[in-house]
Amino acid sequence: MTKTKIRFSSKINRAFVAELRQNAKSYFDDNQLSKYGNFNLVIKSIFMGLLYLLPFILMLSGVVSNLGLVLVAWTIMGMGMAGIGMVLMHDANHGAFSKRSWLNNLLSKSMYFIGGYPANWRHQHNTLHHGFTNIDGHDEDIDPVGIVRISPHKPLKKIHRFQHLYAWLLYGLMTISWASYRDFKQLFFYTKDASFKKGSRSTFFLFLDLTFAKIIYFGVFLALPIILIPVAWYWVVLGFVLMHFVCGFILAIIFQTAHVMPTVAYPLPNAEGEMETNWAIHQLMTTTNYAPKSRIFSWFIGGLNYQVEHHLFPQISHVHYDKLAKIVKATAEKYQIPYYVETTFFTALKKHYQMLRTLGRA
Repeated sequence: MTKTKIRFSSKINRAFVAELRQNAKSYFDDNQLSKYGNFNLVIKSIFMGLLYLLPFILMLSGVVSNLGLVLVAWTIMGMGMAGIGMVLMHDANHGAFSKRSWLNNLLSKSMYFIGGYPANWRHQHNTLHHGFTNIDGHDEDIDPVGIVRISPHKPLKKIHRFQHLYAWLLYGLMTISWASYRDFKQLFFYTKDASFKKGSRSTFFLFLDLTFAKIIYFGVFLALPIILIPVAWYWVVLGFVLMHFVCGFILAIIFQTAHVMPTVAYPLPNAEGEMETNWAIHQLMTTTNYAPKSRIFSWFIGGLNYQVEHHLFPQISHVHYDKLAKIVKATAEKYQIPYYVETTFFTALKKHYQMLRTLGRA
């Protein structure tokens, strides 16, 4: 990763930022609401936890033993895994689930149960992605494997001509790469980054913690099913991979349709690391909402169809994003600042497909 320090302007559009913050604050004050999660978030978290763990328990207990049903159970677990990531883990790692920091910290560890490592995720997502959205060399979300080009500043290869066809398959491999090797690779580089907060923990402890977490995860969710589920071991391995593929695919298409779109910008700093605008405007330039009227869809994906609001107010729980969206849109329009939104998720997917195709050509 490039180590140039990025600095956003604090002088441009200060009136917009001040009014936006005041409007959001007034919404919570006038309605006597907490910016954190509510009972709705608790219900969603329990639902996603059951969606993930109940099929697993039914397989281990022998209630589900038919091969076809076993594969269906793994598929449902993949949906639950994605749900935990989008609903519970995401808010908790942003400190938005509860006003109690200890509870956020506890719930952030739910990532261990879906094969990830909380410290890595917070640095990649909270620090790098949110801090430097769509900035090449800083935002790892636009820096995947070399055969996928989702930044116009990356080198163009011949194989990229077909990426709009094969990228979808690679999306499904996202979480299994985290669970297997990528967390180790990331931690190796992150511990050399001054912005990576280790607290009182040493690098040795972090690697020991990560190794132990992986042993427990693969022991519980792969070795134990191989022993207890009455099907051939290779079907269990297939089911485990299927679970991760479903989860990875869901997460990828939810997040990629927010930032890899024809409308968004991929701004670069100047030689001194200075950006041409402030951080809030940068988020509006690099982010797209979609499906604002699909309440059920929004419920299932943890409000992540409101990515603009999430990027502007990451420490506010997603249960408030639908209301905040009206405030952000009105304020942006007042100051003639772009506010990108697609009417449906399928429209957003179509445009993401078009963007993959565009980025795959000169």
